[in-house]
Amino acid sequence: MTQKWVFSLIPTDTMSSVGRAEAARERKPLALNDLQPTDDIVSVTQIIMFIFLLIIPIYPHFSVIIHTYELSHFRRQKASMSKSKQKLTPRKVQFLQELAKAGCTSPVMREELVDTCENTGIYAAPPSWITQDSNRNAGRALYHLPELKHINKTEKVVPAPVEIVENPDASGGPVQGAVEQSAPEVSTASLVMGMTGGERDSLVPQKFNGYVTWGHFSDVVKIVKSGRFYPIFITGLSGNGKTLMVEQVCAKLKRECYRVNITRQTDEDDLLGGFRLINGNTVWQDGPVVSAMKNGGILLLDEVDLGSANIMCLQPVLEGKGVFLKKIGQWVTPAAGFTVFATANTKGKGSDDGRFVGTGVMNEAFLDRFPITMEQPYATRATERKILTKAGCDDKDFADNLTKWAEIIRKTFYEGGIDEVVSTRRLVNIVDAFNIFGDKRQALNLCMSRFDELTKKSLTDLYEKVDADIPVADENATVSAEGNACPF
Repeated sequence: MTQKWVFSLIPTDTMSSVGRAEAARERKPLALNDLQPTDDIVSVTQIIMFIFLLIIPIYPHFSVIIHTYELSHFRRQKASMSKSKQKLTPRKVQFLQELAKAGCTSPVMREELVDTCENTGIYAAPPSWITQDSNRNAGRALYHLPELKHINKTEKVVPAPVEIVENPDASGGPVQGAVEQSAPEVSTASLVMGMTGGERDSLVPQKFNGYVTWGHFSDVVKIVKSGRFYPIFITGLSGNGKTLMVEQVCAKLKRECYRVNITRQTDEDDLLGGFRLINGNTVWQDGPVVSAMKNGGILLLDEVDLGSANIMCLQPVLEGKGVFLKKIGQWVTPAAGFTVFATANTKGKGSDDGRFVGTGVMNEAFLDRFPITMEQPYATRATERKILTKAGCDDKDFADNLTKWAEIIRKTFYEGGIDEVVSTRRLVNIVDAFNIFGDKRQALNLCMSRFDELTKKSLTDLYEKVDADIPVADENATVSAEGNACPF
């Protein structure tokens, strides 16, 4: 029979219980000369002990090897993270800044990434440079972002200092005060104060509880959320919610909205910035366009078709490349998230029927820099009923009759039957007047008085046919002048 080698001091499975006890009592330190031939089968425990005995003399060498591997792996990982950090683009830096502003620390949860994407619109979803980088994986839905420890939460593009211009007076006297540039925080605070009337300290519009989403609202949300520079021209008749739509999109996504109302007098100084006298010093202040570019905000050019040729200074801005401020010799590059929305009652070709006086024919090169144009009509009856209900119209029949009446008027207007139209804004005005005076006919008459007498009578007569319950006007009623004699 082939002989098997086992450790004599270790009881095998073939021993009796008595044999095991005796072997345990006689156990002594193990040595190689303790090996002796036996017919028993070598147990698993014996093999493990034998291997362990052979490994002990060289264990320190294994420790050094393992430690060296771990150190090398750590250095490679650190180098990879450093390399990743060096490649941060302005868009990535802005996203990290927003995470820092929200109080996020490394490791960052996926939910925090999703919330930041939804609130800022920089990315439509958590970016792949975070979620798909194996070096950033910190566990289930957790990601390493060591850059958050060093990111500047308020980091913005700081304007270059203005070159000092010394102008000695004619008499050769001392040099007058040099022109300065206002500090960014002072300029921003002044701009916010002016654009909000001092009512709030942020350019993020407030949510309007009475707003009803409809039309191109979801399309505008997608554009702003994408974070891309994509100028949009929105056209439509007055009072249908073009401007309000853009503002409420910004309110929903918590984006700064720089609204500029364009007039015939609007020029480069109003838009890009200029020198201002502040506390006795002449300093440079950025205009709303430049501020929106630097802060990655939404620029809203309201009633842009009322502008003159002076707004052609926005040509480079609409190209998305940046703008050169020649008065201070500074080039401004737009930050990530910056884009432009322009609203108008016409398509830039003027108003032939004279309804929108002051609008003119716009430069074709200017218009061509808007990739798409959104045509916004008036809302449907169902949508307008919701709008009037949220505006405070508790009388459902009144809201239904108003929308039906407005629909008939608009259809006749589009067919060329009349020259006037009732806007959604006008319907809300009628509801407000009704809530104040408590009289449908009075509210209707007051809000229709903006039209000429013939148009007013035609429109009110049409409403009487739509709403049979409205009180009939007393044509024989006269206003008494008794007791109101002229005192002079």
